[in-house]
Amino acid sequence: EYARRLDYEIAMIHEMGYAGYFLIVWDFIRYAREEGIPVGPGRGSAAGSLVAWCMRITDVDPLDFDLIFERFLNPERVSLPDIDVDFCERRRGEVIDYVTRKYGRENVAQIITFGTMKAKAVVRDVGRALDMPYADVDRIAKQIPPALDMTLEKALTENPVLKDMVAKDPKVKEVIDIGKRLEGMSRHASVHAAGVVIAPGPITDYAPLYKGARDEITTQWNMKEVERIGLLKMDFLGLSTLTLIRDCVKEIERTEGVVLDIDAIPLDDPKTYKVFGEGAAFGIFQFESSGMRDLLRKAKPERLDDLIALNALYRPGPLKSGMVDDWVARKQGRTEVKYELPQLEPILSDTYGVIAYQEQVMRIAQALAGFSLGQADVLRKAMGKKDPKVMAKQREAFMEGARAKGINDKKATKIFDLMEYFAGYGFNKSHSTAYAFLAYQTAYLKANYPWHFAAALLTIEAQNTDKLGMYLAESRDRGIPVLPRDINESQLHFSVERGKGVRFGLTAIKGLGEGAIRAILDVRTRLGGHIPSLHALCEELDLRIANKRVFE
Repeated sequence: EYARRLDYEIAMIHEMGYAGYFLIVWDFIRYAREEGIPVGPGRGSAAGSLVAWCMRITDVDPLDFDLIFERFLNPERVSLPDIDVDFCERRRGEVIDYVTRKYGRENVAQIITFGTMKAKAVVRDVGRALDMPYADVDRIAKQIPPALDMTLEKALTENPVLKDMVAKDPKVKEVIDIGKRLEGMSRHASVHAAGVVIAPGPITDYAPLYKGARDEITTQWNMKEVERIGLLKMDFLGLSTLTLIRDCVKEIERTEGVVLDIDAIPLDDPKTYKVFGEGAAFGIFQFESSGMRDLLRKAKPERLDDLIALNALYRPGPLKSGMVDDWVARKQGRTEVKYELPQLEPILSDTYGVIAYQEQVMRIAQALAGFSLGQADVLRKAMGKKDPKVMAKQREAFMEGARAKGINDKKATKIFDLMEYFAGYGFNKSHSTAYAFLAYQTAYLKANYPWHFAAALLTIEAQNTDKLGMYLAESRDRGIPVLPRDINESQLHFSVERGKGVRFGLTAIKGLGEGAIRAILDVRTRLGGHIPSLHALCEELDLRIANKRVFE
């Protein structure tokens, strides 16, 4: 089965001219692994390609999880494949430097992104331009609801207080009127968080360039325009979870002498599922929001498939439609799992009869109507976009295929309607699997090495006072001793002291920069591992690095 799929996928990659693309992605991942930079599966990077798995572009075996290659690459799809790769947050820059050296400084650039004037920001900008007092502008801005897709028009409809302010105060009316004209326009340019372009020659031959305020070189065209002219876009994301896993594994090795291979941990560890089932998901990738923790307590996941489904279902659409409650009720046996046709059982049994993934829609079209997986992906896309003309054509093709397989029109219509309904909410299983796998690794460390996990998590959030307080409180609730800061015991980061607990890291003390901390630690080493007094520290320390505030 592996050999057959691999032959097919390699042939497909060569036929579509994407062999070089895979080799480029593999090249910078191979470099990162050799340098010890943690690499994780990004969004879509587990997209069903056995080739990508064999080259270790992704760590998720597509055949184990029934991830479909055609969801990612097929002859009907004309755009380049998109593999987003996550790297350790601290070392992402090294990978970009490597790519620049390897392919040439003239051939590599980051991508520009344009900040647009959203509802609140445009009100503040217009108010400033009209010389209105800050308090007056702030009063208007605070009346705009904080929803993601909010516009001034929607704000006036949803908030009667704002509507009343516009009617009564001509100054407020002027701000809102000008704001409506400017809303959505580009406000400033910055560097895209992840996008990097690699061109076959100097980028100036293909796209205009822009020099930012910090001398960074980016394209003048944004992500979509860069793709439209056919340039190769890579997504290099910095992911703090990978940094957390790396720090935790290194601390386990330092204190316990255990070299843990995080990619080879068992996927059926009861302690890990207990962490999920209790909703103790603080610090766990994709699962730490309060709503998701409540859902975990209801659902009590028992296998990786459950985590994949929860990751896919915890979205506004499925939550509003009641799909999530239906999934939980079926999982716990409160609702009977029924299938319209026996052919649906092998496709939907993993999600208890609920269509949770785009790949399931594709499998149903293949099993019931004889679609190729390439055609099924076109159907899946059409259902997501809800184009009536395209949908009418697809429905006709589905009905015809179903008749040929002996399925009566009434059943076929019902199943097509179900697919159409769920396709609007369906999520990419490849994306969800990659994320659930990373979440499981994080939870495994939390369940089996709680002290080491807490030390790594607190280090990652050392500069975020709110999160630091939350995670310190959770550590104490879970019985993890947190030892106070100590100039003779603390390290730069939070660390584990065997038999004692987690020692507070100096990096979390406000006003202490990393340079000053390293200088203090150097003094401690020179003094034999112990600083006897403040006087001794002052004598030894370079006072150009440590000022009065550092000592205080």
